[in-house]
Amino acid sequence: MDLAARVHALLQERGESVATAESLTGGRLAALLTAVPGASRSYVGGVVAYATSVKQDVLGVPAALVETYGVISAECATAMARGAAGLTGATWGIGTTGVAGPDGQEGHPPGTVHVGLVGPGVSTALALELVGGREAVQGRTCAEALSALEGMLSTGTPG
Repeated sequence: MDLAARVHALLQERGESVATAESLTGGRLAALLTAVPGASRSYVGGVVAYATSVKQDVLGVPAALVETYGVISAECATAMARGAAGLTGATWGIGTTGVAGPDGQEGHPPGTVHVGLVGPGVSTALALELVGGREAVQGRTCAEALSALEGMLSTGTPG
């Protein structure tokens, strides 16, 4: 069973759901989640928020947060995750933001990534420094995001 399928199985066992808010992954995380048969039982939807205005206007990321920390930050990733969960009513939200490359952004080099995870009693972010081209950085970000959620779900994080 692949990683996305394991995440769905755990969510379904717990009667929970997940939503995504993606920037640098551009919908790849949603594509992985929806490729699993029966995904509609635990994946409710997502937003590709590539532009800062979409992060703010659709996901509710506060302008002050962006001004203080930038969009390439743990704070933005968790705010995106929170926005996705709130917008869709999902139990869990995952937010991905960072620099896929080839150029840097906000003074961060390519491969700088933050993954936000928000759920019942949980609000955390992973900071990743990845190597490789755009596709490799995007793919690894998705794998790390799903792995982190799987870990939280399998260790009995309250739900």
